[in-house]
Amino acid sequence: MRLEGGICPPRNLYAPPEPLCCWLLFRGDCYRHRTIRGSAGVFPAMAELLLVLFLAVGAAASRGDREPVYRDCVTGCDKINCTGARLRDFRAEQPLYMRMTGWSCLDDCRYQCMWHTVFLYLKEGYPVPQFHGKWPFSRFLFFQEPASALASLLNGIANILMLRRYRSTVPSSCPMYHTCLIFSLVSINAWFWSTIFHTKDTAVTEKMDYFCASAVILHSIYLCCVRTLGLRYPSFANAFGALLVLLFACHVSYLTLGRFDYSYNMMANASLGMVNLFWWLAWCLRRRSHQPYLWKCVLVVVLLQSLALLELLDFPPVLWVLDAHALWHFSTIPLHFLFFSFLEDDSLYLLKMNSDVLKLD
Repeated sequence: MRLEGGICPPRNLYAPPEPLCCWLLFRGDCYRHRTIRGSAGVFPAMAELLLVLFLAVGAAASRGDREPVYRDCVTGCDKINCTGARLRDFRAEQPLYMRMTGWSCLDDCRYQCMWHTVFLYLKEGYPVPQFHGKWPFSRFLFFQEPASALASLLNGIANILMLRRYRSTVPSSCPMYHTCLIFSLVSINAWFWSTIFHTKDTAVTEKMDYFCASAVILHSIYLCCVRTLGLRYPSFANAFGALLVLLFACHVSYLTLGRFDYSYNMMANASLGMVNLFWWLAWCLRRRSHQPYLWKCVLVVVLLQSLALLELLDFPPVLWVLDAHALWHFSTIPLHFLFFSFLEDDSLYLLKMNSDVLKLD
């Protein structure tokens, strides 16, 4: 399907479209003859480096969506195709699965105009630009970022499988049972929203993805607190858990009530991640001679931080589908099996200890 008055859609799933037609009726000249050089400028090397290093924070606008050619294209497409009879035609022709997942006429205009702008960049020898903080991805069915959505789904499935295994092998009488169970549910919820977000990026799905990811980090810290201190000092663990809930509520409120602060969100999660890393490492290294299975936990927390560096290898999507973020998500799938194996071993270890040993652990 194509939008009349819009831009030609991609000929296939993995390549940007060639602008074989110029349908923007409100302009007499064809956009494919318009230069980009004067509007975007050239980024200095240091600015390009900073762009890579701070990619994870996103931005209100990116190089691609700042382009006049993109903005004019979207405005014209919206004006021509998304009102009156043209809008009714669009809705009549739009597949049901696209309509049910929230893809609007304006979304399609942005998608087609994005590829039109990408083609102009490539034609004039410029690097592929980002749009609204993201690389251009070739849509598959209703999936905006197919590879990342698939990777998020597989991460969630891995958590579900290991939760079932944990419940089948660890008795509910284990002192860590319910804490581990809740941690698993929090993780499954986070990967669910990650899948939704990579399927269709909206203000709501973006916030849910970020907030649920923060909840996983906070609950991992709480899990560590309960395991290292809470079994001996339950009141301390309860108070610490309440503090984490308060911090999470403040975090969500700050990012919800005002303009979403991407820089703050990144720094907050990075700081919490380092607390989580060093707390787990300190405990595991101190106890490694008594509990040899702790290498699993050490490996997981170290790899989680190390694999996050894949984000710094940021590059335009391979085949317009696979980018560094998707690779990062795919790389974390095996870690769920290893971490839950650690939780299982540790829970069974606790069951073997008598009450006196448990108090000293």
